[in-house]
Amino acid sequence: MNWHSYIACFFAGMFLANVVPHYVHGISGNRFPTPFAKPPGRGLSSATVNVVWALANLVAGFLLFRLGKVSSGNTLALLIFFTGIAVISIMASVSFTKKHAQ
Repeated sequence: MNWHSYIACFFAGMFLANVVPHYVHGISGNRFPTPFAKPPGRGLSSATVNVVWALANLVAGFLLFRLGKVSSGNTLALLIFFTGIAVISIMASVSFTKKHAQ
């Protein structure tokens, strides 16, 4: 695989993991930070914006998953994919801990 396929694997993991909190908050009717809030990433966006943001992340993640050939049986691609999931999950846990402290 080319190096850019591994980059796609990493970002596929990041985008697909980012679907979960936005989709869950959105379909639950809860406000949650998105890049479209004021201030971006800190303010709270509506439930509908969160669902739309989750779906956009799902499409981007799926396309990168296919581009990166994560399911090809390449162990390194899978490891990089899960690294992307871990990175965004840890970053989000640190960032969103402060969402109610505004």
